[in-house]
Amino acid sequence: MNWLQRYRLRRYLRNSIWIEPTLAVVLAILSVQVLHAVDSAWGWQMDAQPESARSILGALAGAMFTFIVFVCSSLLLVVQLASAQLTPRVIGTMFRDRVTKVALSIFVFTFTFVLSAMIRIEQSVPLLTTLLAAYGCAACIAMFLYLINHIGLLLRPSGVFKVVTAEAHRVIDQVYPQREADRGAAATSVDEFLDHEPSHTLYSKQGGVVLAFDREGLIKLAMAHDCVIELVPQVGDFVAPRDPLFHVFGGQAALDEPLRQAIELGAERTQEQDPAFAFRIIVDIASRALSPAINDPTTAVLAIDQLHHLLRHVGGRRLDIEKMRDASGRVRVRYRTPDWEDFVQLAVTEILQFGGGSIQVVRRLKAMLEDLLRHLPDQRHEPLQQKLRLLKKASERSFLEPEDRVMAEESDAQGVGGTKPSTLPRLQKVAPSDSPPRHEGR
Repeated sequence: MNWLQRYRLRRYLRNSIWIEPTLAVVLAILSVQVLHAVDSAWGWQMDAQPESARSILGALAGAMFTFIVFVCSSLLLVVQLASAQLTPRVIGTMFRDRVTKVALSIFVFTFTFVLSAMIRIEQSVPLLTTLLAAYGCAACIAMFLYLINHIGLLLRPSGVFKVVTAEAHRVIDQVYPQREADRGAAATSVDEFLDHEPSHTLYSKQGGVVLAFDREGLIKLAMAHDCVIELVPQVGDFVAPRDPLFHVFGGQAALDEPLRQAIELGAERTQEQDPAFAFRIIVDIASRALSPAINDPTTAVLAIDQLHHLLRHVGGRRLDIEKMRDASGRVRVRYRTPDWEDFVQLAVTEILQFGGGSIQVVRRLKAMLEDLLRHLPDQRHEPLQQKLRLLKKASERSFLEPEDRVMAEESDAQGVGGTKPSTLPRLQKVAPSDSPPRHEGR
């Protein structure tokens, strides 16, 4: 199985919600067979009429089937409402959620178990099988209540932000493995292979968004054929049929099929190798919250909170590592990734455009930009300072009253109501002191 097949299988398993419940059906049938054999071997029977037991289990099986249909319908409705309120890109979050998969698996397992237990009741009522079937239905009620609580928390803006940003931090570390503080002389090295035209260009046969590519596989392929491979589109870009996918520099062997097996195109972007997609999701939620139909600047401030910490994280990484080298230090693979200006533009531009008339949003954006200027190295400052200038111009256009303008030009970590940053240094200087307070006389 090559990389492309493994990737597709892993992605399908991760995004499919039906696989675990289907396995639960098989597990339930096997469990009933094992427990029925134990009941028969030990002679464990319930003191109940077989007809009564069959009637009770039949009623439970019918109730469980109705219950499963109700739960699935409710989940689909909730996901549709959340996608309309937040962004359609949250639907994948629901289908990847482990708690939802486990809950549905338990419900399907219990239904199949009850049905299998019912048809095995003949002249006597097996003890273990019947008891587990009955109490399993009670356990499903508890699981359903927990699922309601979990989904309610998951599909709130804060829940979606938590899931998206957790994955984003992992992807940032993967795509940009080195810190900015570890920058050395090698960071300024020039490409060794772009001084001449590529010897071969591979074009796409189909359209789609670049989801991921096989980093290690491309290095091995380039070493085996003594060539340099350049991935033309960036992860997250849409590629149309006949658009170039790879440039090959050097080498004589035909690499078309191996290269096609090293890249995956899909219908929509994913976060797996795309650090900018998390910014896109969060900004989409903030933009929808700032629309006149919703007018929810507090949700936009929650989004800026997450963008703030993501920018601090990505601003501390080396963003110019777009070349992979072999053991001898020779460049073998080149690809494109978003740079610092891309992240700043993506995080600020649309929120400023839609929320420039909200004092809450403007103050929170100013607090974010000023904090990034304080904590990130000097080479990160220019895009941030440019956004601060645009923020000031937006305030001048939107707030005509002098009092409103003065308020909008203050930074506030909560949007409105937070502690002014100017008071923080004074508090930090007093707090570490171990000397007793001085009481000055009048």
